[in-house]
Amino acid sequence: MNKKAILPACMLIFASGCNSIRQQANDWNGHISGNTYTIDTFDNYGTKVLTTHGERIDVSGNVVQEETYLDDTGQTGYVNTLSSVITLDIDGSQMLTCGDTCIFYEKGLTPDYDFHVDTIDSESESIADAPIVSGLVNQVKNKFGKPVVVIIKSQTGVPIYAFSGRKVTWSIPADLPKFTKLMVDGKALYLHRANFQIIDKDLIDEAN
Repeated sequence: MNKKAILPACMLIFASGCNSIRQQANDWNGHISGNTYTIDTFDNYGTKVLTTHGERIDVSGNVVQEETYLDDTGQTGYVNTLSSVITLDIDGSQMLTCGDTCIFYEKGLTPDYDFHVDTIDSESESIADAPIVSGLVNQVKNKFGKPVVVIIKSQTGVPIYAFSGRKVTWSIPADLPKFTKLMVDGKALYLHRANFQIIDKDLIDEAN
């Protein structure tokens, strides 16, 4: 390989490694406890009912005892289970909530309020767009980052927000009920009782 080509390739790999390390560090340290967040609360129809800001926020689930059948004999007993009620500790005070859609976005993330799309109509005759090929290509793009849009909807499918980023990952927190955690360019975005889609921005641009 040409020596002039080796250096840019090494720099790209190094940059990718650094981004991966930063992503993991933010994932480990980006717990919902201790960071500055905006919390927007919506009803089932996508209407915002409350906005809360806090510099020291923690969210925890609530364990309750639930009656259940213990075996085939019909005997009942109680087991600990995670309820749908979540407790928010906000700068030393508490708020309990259940049922509403809550969007927690870390300081530095800004929703795209002007986002709007109704239809995505895409077509291609290129062999590179065949699923077996594009699947591999997108795996590489996802690793290095590509422009995507995260569309957030209420429980009834009403669009609420959209966030744009190049590096987006998602996970399901085991200790928080009905939560999805997304990392958008190293910033945490928690969704409670919300639907979401992650769409390549190329498809959004085709729709507009």
